[in-house]
Amino acid sequence: MRIFLILIALIWVTPTVGLLASSFRDPTDIAESGWWTVFSKPAQITTESYSTLLGKEEITDSLLNTIWITVPATALVIVIGAMAAYAFAWMDFKGRDWWFLVVVALLVVPVQVALIPLSALFGDLGIYGSILGVVLFHVGFGLPFAIFLLRNFFAEIPRELLEAARLDGAGEMRLFATVILPLGAPAIASLGIFQFLWVWNDMLVALVFSGADSKPLTVALTEQTRQFSGNIETLAPGAFISMVIPLAVFFAFQRQFVSGVMAGAVK
Repeated sequence: MRIFLILIALIWVTPTVGLLASSFRDPTDIAESGWWTVFSKPAQITTESYSTLLGKEEITDSLLNTIWITVPATALVIVIGAMAAYAFAWMDFKGRDWWFLVVVALLVVPVQVALIPLSALFGDLGIYGSILGVVLFHVGFGLPFAIFLLRNFFAEIPRELLEAARLDGAGEMRLFATVILPLGAPAIASLGIFQFLWVWNDMLVALVFSGADSKPLTVALTEQTRQFSGNIETLAPGAFISMVIPLAVFFAFQRQFVSGVMAGAVK
């Protein structure tokens, strides 16, 4: 079983290793031989492709735009989703269950359905083609899943803990900040990773709602493909750069992610 899993892992990471090796090779070497020859001929390794790519202002600007889009979109979904999930789990208000069913129903709404109506709405509001428009779209479509995930997790917290906090004089905000958030940290970390990866790797929404000054890295690399056709020496370093930050985020929160998944499975 271990040998089988190791083989599956090697097959799974082979394209990534090939992409990394190609990003450090000269265009001539890429045209003449496969990427695996870099291991037998380490002299082929060069950083010229990275220097050329990062020397393009549109690439560096698009990388910053990606950060400006991903970080707020992830943070807002976590904050708003956690507050709404707490309300659906532990606060009594009229029509709570029906409103939660509406939130669950929004999970099945495809992104493509909202592209044209929201494009017209954002145009009327004057935010079409801006970073704000892309962020708002991701927040709107990320909240139903966030509320659904966190509500189910928060509902499993023992009621006795909340009642003890209320007896000690804790209000709803203090209860949320000191009891719910610490206990729900694994689920929140899992949500953060999912949302971050989804927004960072998105191209459809960014392609529709971003403008010339607000396009993220995925759109910039797509334009490089159109401009340079199959120029792998330009696309390989760009693609690998777009992978580095999501990988770093995942490994940084890997323990919390696994804890959240296992906790959800057990409950």
